[in-house]
Amino acid sequence: MPVSLGGQAPASFDLKSVHLPLLALLLKSGDLDLLRREFGQRYGDQPDFFDHDPLLIDLQGLSGDEALPDLLQVSELLRAHRLRPVAVNVAGDAQRAAAQAAGLPLADAPLLTRQGKAPEPSASAAPVAVPPPPPVPAPGALVIDKPLRSGQQVYARGGDLVVMAMVNPGAEVIADGHIHVYAPLRGKAMAGARGNAQARIFSLAMAPELISIAGVYRTSEVPLPEALHGKPAQVRLLSNAEGDRLVIDALST
Repeated sequence: MPVSLGGQAPASFDLKSVHLPLLALLLKSGDLDLLRREFGQRYGDQPDFFDHDPLLIDLQGLSGDEALPDLLQVSELLRAHRLRPVAVNVAGDAQRAAAQAAGLPLADAPLLTRQGKAPEPSASAAPVAVPPPPPVPAPGALVIDKPLRSGQQVYARGGDLVVMAMVNPGAEVIADGHIHVYAPLRGKAMAGARGNAQARIFSLAMAPELISIAGVYRTSEVPLPEALHGKPAQVRLLSNAEGDRLVIDALST
């Protein structure tokens, strides 16, 4: 017969399972100098880009024969950019030992992918055409009404950014979601700043110094085709077996 056992909950605490939003740094090279240089190039002029965000260091992107970076030095670099390493995702005993030597907890999770990136279809699956979403800003998006001058920077943390006036050369617009510029875009635009590969950039006159989605970027050193330069266009990220690349499409007006 079933037996019911009485119990008493602690008065001072409860233990609960929670899911925390984390950034993940997927290391693709064990070259610490290269990491320090590229991190500085990407975030060095944006000291307030991160706000002491918790971060997972993912080592599964390193090949088995590649030298592991000193995770203590990696952690110091990340903290200097206002990031807080909280765990390491490992593959193999060497990476496990490196994490433990650095005093970082282990998080044995599957290999992480870009936020919003769907799994690759199987070879037998028929391709399905998915139309792009219309350029409608999400509720609660940050809206900027005034032109942005050189040296100005606007960051829509956790959402979309809508700019109703010109983004001049030398200005920067950054968003964790989409970026909509209903005017000429002549400065820098970085959408999906925290890894959202589904983010897009829209402008009524696309002529940027730099465009970036989820860290994949293109500068004005590679000029836009004449049919797109200064015209209504959108930028999206295309990911496939050959890698990631930015695709720029004309918008109908």
